Amino acid sequence: MSFDTILIANRGEIAARIIRTARAMGYRTVAVFTEPDNGAPHALAADLALSIGPAPAYLDGEAIIAAARRAGAQAVHPGYGFLSESAAFARACAEAGLIFIGPPPAAMEMMGSKAAAKAAMQAAGVPCLPGYQGADQSDDVLMAEGARLGFPLMVKASAGGGGKGMRLVHGEGDLAEALARARSEAEKSFGEGALILERALIRPRHVEIQVFADSLGNVIHLGERDCSVQRRHQKVVEESPSPAVDAELRTRMGAAAVDAARACGYVGAGTVEFLLDEGGEFHFLEMNTRLQVEHPVTEAVTGLDLVDWQIRVARGEALPLSQEQVALNGHAIEVRLYAEDPAQGFLPQSGRVLRWRPAPGLRVDHALEEGQVVGADYDPMLAKIIAHGPDRETARRRLIAGLEATEILGLTTNRAFLAALLRHDDFATGGATTAFLQEAFAGDASLAVAAPDALKLGLAAFLFAARGTDPFAPRFGWSNGPRRMHRFKLGLGEAVHEVALRFAPGPVVDIEGGPEVAITALQDGLCRYQAGDVAAMLPFAFEGDLLHFDGLTLRDVTLAAPQTAQTGGDGRLLAPMAGAVVSVDAKLGAPVERGQVIAVLEAMKMEHPLKAPMAGRLQAVAVQPGQQVKARQLIAEIEGEGE
Repeated sequence: MSFDTILIANRGEIAARIIRTARAMGYRTVAVFTEPDNGAPHALAADLALSIGPAPAYLDGEAIIAAARRAGAQAVHPGYGFLSESAAFARACAEAGLIFIGPPPAAMEMMGSKAAAKAAMQAAGVPCLPGYQGADQSDDVLMAEGARLGFPLMVKASAGGGGKGMRLVHGEGDLAEALARARSEAEKSFGEGALILERALIRPRHVEIQVFADSLGNVIHLGERDCSVQRRHQKVVEESPSPAVDAELRTRMGAAAVDAARACGYVGAGTVEFLLDEGGEFHFLEMNTRLQVEHPVTEAVTGLDLVDWQIRVARGEALPLSQEQVALNGHAIEVRLYAEDPAQGFLPQSGRVLRWRPAPGLRVDHALEEGQVVGADYDPMLAKIIAHGPDRETARRRLIAGLEATEILGLTTNRAFLAALLRHDDFATGGATTAFLQEAFAGDASLAVAAPDALKLGLAAFLFAARGTDPFAPRFGWSNGPRRMHRFKLGLGEAVHEVALRFAPGPVVDIEGGPEVAITALQDGLCRYQAGDVAAMLPFAFEGDLLHFDGLTLRDVTLAAPQTAQTGGDGRLLAPMAGAVVSVDAKLGAPVERGQVIAVLEAMKMEHPLKAPMAGRLQAVAVQPGQQVKARQLIAEIEGEGE
């Protein structure tokens, strides 16, 4: 099967990563972009880029195929998004005379349905957890099956993936709502609402095996990845090899994964995912019929390019290595840098990238550039940062250092949280399970960026004062009398911090309650300074009247009384982010309880229930289903009890 031009049916870092390998192999590359991504880095990286329409068009198979025809592409790489697991899209490519760089449609259909996959794995002798995957999807049957299986219980979208349409249910009283929410999310994400139920393991390890198969009957595995550190069933940290897997267990899990791939007639790259219980037994979870987001850690420890392998297999070639030739060297850890606020329940964030300097010395897969707007149309993942070392501890230390050296300003990210996670004793010792984040960080103050100290506040006030002037001019801070104290009020969220400074030529900043600081350089978005015997630098960026630095966004409110923001404590329920109203779940005038779901907001491909901040009566509803809302827009008002 010969081809010389490959269209990549995805966006962002996924498309950029595939383009790199395809071009290195000598292929002409074609990118596609939607209206919000016009001029995006992934489009500029390809030899040719074609517009395919409004934001959802990356999931429009017909638009992708039409673009491939216009570009003269003979092959389509679906990336590792939803189209990569769409049997219908793979068939449509074949019918259009295009080579689909992925597995056969029949294998995708079998493994794309959690119900069919589990039945096939049971027939192949692969260990599975007890559950229900029947055709009867009525609430009565699902409720009865849930009671039979017992709790805790996992509700999963049969056609799901990426944590969409999944709910952990601890008791029978929560099952009905979990079914409704999972079904709604599944219908929106996958076009069907079929669910399966499965006995939940509360503290398992999530260990997956990378498999590869060619069209000549060869099937091998490339070792395992530990993906136990998860949030909302989405992976946050991945590593290879797993700290919980020894050589004997790796052999058994690898053999089971190869059996799973053979059972569905697999060809190409795939991932067989298992839950590893506390007793060391593993259970089939699902098979992802695509290349995974976390594949770089496997590439790091094997020294292989898995996209290169995908393209070779699509050409009809044999796998480059046999099982005996696969060797694992050292240890690799990957973290996912997200535009989200850990201190606000990991709510997705949007904004403009004002400064982006990836960590030196590490692999950073991204498609970001300064000035780029990160909106609410797509997943909030910004980049993947990967460290490799001769052993796990070296890789961990390198990754922490790399996160601290990563400069990203303009929007809130989870960068500081990731570094805190990697430092945690449970992760450092290799003991993290899927319950790790919930147990170690729920309600922990380390989820929030630390409030700025006197030094940081003083530097921020200096930057505001020096904006539009030359602080190195001889008369900066000059006075014909005693140096006077300049007082500032800096707003951070809803808090206001007061800081007082004296300026002297140099410039030198004398911070009340803090040190005297000499500013040594101020250029290219960097403030270099010396406080005592410590020299350091601070990246910063202005956006209108806002100053971004050190994970904080400050405003100068010195000359104006700060406006107290509504927090919801007065009964007003505000949208935590921009998005679309999915439903309004409470009736006007009805009594509501604190924590009751009032409405559901969809943003960045996830549904977010908006809950009553207080008990009372629903006095007003300001939105309706389908309406687009902005961050902090009024959703509803609740009249408190006794008012």
